[in-house]
Amino acid sequence: MPLNLEQKKAVVAEVAEVASTAYSAIAAEYHGLSVGEMTELRAKAREAGVYIRVVKNSLARRAVEDTDFACMKDELTGPLVMAFSQEDPGAAARVIKDFAKDHSKLVVKVVSLGGKLLAVSDLEALSKMPTYEQAVSMLMAVMKAPVEKLARTINEVPGKLVRTVAAVRDAKEAA
Repeated sequence: MPLNLEQKKAVVAEVAEVASTAYSAIAAEYHGLSVGEMTELRAKAREAGVYIRVVKNSLARRAVEDTDFACMKDELTGPLVMAFSQEDPGAAARVIKDFAKDHSKLVVKVVSLGGKLLAVSDLEALSKMPTYEQAVSMLMAVMKAPVEKLARTINEVPGKLVRTVAAVRDAKEAA
């Protein structure tokens, strides 16, 4: 059943709103996937904080027009499902990559990160980007390392003195 003009405007507005706050976007061809498989993909996307939607290409082009993902406009051809990362840049890439591993009919066509069009081969690198929590923990580890090294160095001086005194004591007892 075709959409009327008001429904089309609502779809464009919804996708544009999501695209304006998203970190990354992926468009993948889903031709040949069953309804059950698409439902499974949507469930996995929902769990990962990824907005996923099948949108007509003409509506998708209008929706991404004034966003960072305008670079995708020319590449949107064929039956595509759009996935937008809402929480961290690599979320959509992880969901699509993991799902495509088991379902060969899901083929990634367009990858965009922060307003730049990436090669489809960059999906792997994008999927390995750390989440916010992982990035914070990595930063804390880097910030904590010099303090720990200083503490070990300062602690080594009395430790060395104790070992030296113990060695002298042992030498005197042996003599």
